[in-house]
Amino acid sequence: MRLVSSIKQKGVNSALKLTACALAVLSMAATHAAETTRYTIILDNGTVAGKQIVERSDSGQIKVHYTFKDNGRGPDLDEVIQLAKDGSMSSYSSVGASTFGAKVDEHFSQVGQQAEWHSTSEKGSKKVEGTAMYLPMNSTFEPASLAITALAARKDNSLPLLPSGSLSQKKVDEVVVKRNGQSQKIQLLAQTGIGFNPQFVWATTGKAPRLFAIVAPGYLTMIEDGWQANSAELAKHQTAASDKLLKDLAARLQHPMAGLTVIKNARVFDSETAQLGGLSDVYVLRGKITQVLPAGSPVAGAENEIDAAGRVMLPGLFDMHGHVDRWSGGLNLAAGVTSVRDMGNSNSEMQKMIDEIAADQLLSPQLVPCGFLEGKSPYSANNGFVIKDLAEARHAVDWYAEHGYPQLKIYNSFPKDILKEVVAYAHSKGMRVSGHIPVFMRAQEAVEQGYDEIQHINQVMLNFLVTPTTDTRTLDRFQLPADKVAGLDFESKEVQDFIKLLQDHHTSIDATLATFDFLKQRDGDMAAPYAPIADHMPPDVKRGFSVGQMDIPDDATAKVHLESYNKMVDFVGRMYRAGIPLVAGTDALSGFTLQAELELYVKAGLTPAQAIQVATLNGAKYSHALEDRGSIVPGKLADLVLVDGEPTVNLGDIRKVALVITRGKLIYPTEIDKELGIQPFVQNPPVMKTSVLPASASGGAGAKQAGRFGMENKDYASVM
Repeated sequence: MRLVSSIKQKGVNSALKLTACALAVLSMAATHAAETTRYTIILDNGTVAGKQIVERSDSGQIKVHYTFKDNGRGPDLDEVIQLAKDGSMSSYSSVGASTFGAKVDEHFSQVGQQAEWHSTSEKGSKKVEGTAMYLPMNSTFEPASLAITALAARKDNSLPLLPSGSLSQKKVDEVVVKRNGQSQKIQLLAQTGIGFNPQFVWATTGKAPRLFAIVAPGYLTMIEDGWQANSAELAKHQTAASDKLLKDLAARLQHPMAGLTVIKNARVFDSETAQLGGLSDVYVLRGKITQVLPAGSPVAGAENEIDAAGRVMLPGLFDMHGHVDRWSGGLNLAAGVTSVRDMGNSNSEMQKMIDEIAADQLLSPQLVPCGFLEGKSPYSANNGFVIKDLAEARHAVDWYAEHGYPQLKIYNSFPKDILKEVVAYAHSKGMRVSGHIPVFMRAQEAVEQGYDEIQHINQVMLNFLVTPTTDTRTLDRFQLPADKVAGLDFESKEVQDFIKLLQDHHTSIDATLATFDFLKQRDGDMAAPYAPIADHMPPDVKRGFSVGQMDIPDDATAKVHLESYNKMVDFVGRMYRAGIPLVAGTDALSGFTLQAELELYVKAGLTPAQAIQVATLNGAKYSHALEDRGSIVPGKLADLVLVDGEPTVNLGDIRKVALVITRGKLIYPTEIDKELGIQPFVQNPPVMKTSVLPASASGGAGAKQAGRFGMENKDYASVM
């Protein structure tokens, strides 16, 4: 199912994306009964955050109103769909505003075999022969309901898509739901063919099934009114179905590395000095690096061998600003990201993911959990703990410390009058503290009260833009930097004093520059961070890269936003040259956004090698993981990435990830890419071969190792 808009967006990322599609031709009954169906959107903490009202007339017209608000933002959409007498969709329109306020004005129509569509981001047409489905860029959930109906009626369980692709669905579970003595059977469908992974939808049963509920376990449920009491049961069943698919994925794409393995002829990147060394042989045993020697050094005993053939070996990359879900692991690993600092999640979901990773049941990088702490307000984000007072805040800190969280993240609505005490309390537990700047405060105050790090370049810039009454819980936290940074004088005393403050307090910065490209992106323009990868992506994902997020109505506004954004990039370079530590975070599309983030650091004035150092050594240092990660030295975890090309010269080559080793597993990005519908970035990756060692050298271990894999001197990958 098409994933195009978000009810849990962070920057331009979608941790959960809404299923949204509009059928060009529907295989459904020609009669249209008049009815109204109401859905309620409920966050997992019980907060009602939105609604969808669907009015169907007996003339075949469907009107939909959809609104959702969480964390001070969200879309408002009105949709009109007209069905023809034969059940086909003759017209479709969606108007309103997207999550960050961008104008939505999208239309589709089909007359005969000619289909046409236009929106603020694109215009297209196509001759349709047979059944096809148009995917709008912004939509309510009602088109998804029509898609469920259409797919159920097709014997081949496949619908061609417009502009391209196909959609299918499979029943994976069913549940009987109850209310006030009534009951009905509903089904869980897994839909594939759009986006990177299966999408789950709950539907009614019968000849013409329709949408009953959408569940995002750990976050929210949108469900037909009156049936809300069944939400937890639906989440339980959906999680079980997802678990089964994820375990299978992990088993197929994580290849074990039993015995001693040598990666020969690799040019090892020294993250301490940001220098690329000569050819080396790196030895790995049980997930750890045992030796790093000059290439060709005589060492006996390796059962497995990988010839890097001169490729660059990097320490595993850190994404220091993720909001991980259980399906994002493949995207991270395929991009060489072996560690992600999660900056806010459902606490129960985070604990579940950590357990699954430890049990090798989830394809995932290693996770560094960051405890999310928010204050209660109408604008609250609803991850982690939402507190009202100091006692509740201290309890939250205790819980995070007891569960091994090395860092605390403060959010927008946190009460500023208890900030200093809470920061000090977290520090007493050995935790770092970072975050957004609480409303009605400036960044310099947060630093003075103990912040170790600031998230997002907009939060840094707001230090110079807010007044005591500016409500940064609203979209002003994006609009003000977009409108005003262009006019800032970075040589002014105010700015220089702030840089000095960051220096004196050793405050690190998690800028997420790539994410904030949306401040300057106009509808219809390709988002710059994703231009290098767009042609590798599934068609619907590529289309989504051209959908703007902000309302940029004219050229004059666009010019100001562009200048503001470029100055934000420049400011990151200024901070780096002033000795202020950077960490590389994304808050957007997993894996690929980190590569774009590093390119922006180069634009800010860092060398490619310095940018890689930020994503490796700094990542480990500022996530309390430096003892076992961040550099390629004996005794540390074997989190290793082989890259084609010359990334220390041309940073864009960092996208050519040929091989990843992490948690004692061998990961082939080409395999993950094919699984996710991505065109691989590397051809002919290196493979692991087993060696049969003389009994005198290994005590027979080598022969046993080869026999374990059922081969002698064969490519390991060829039998997986």
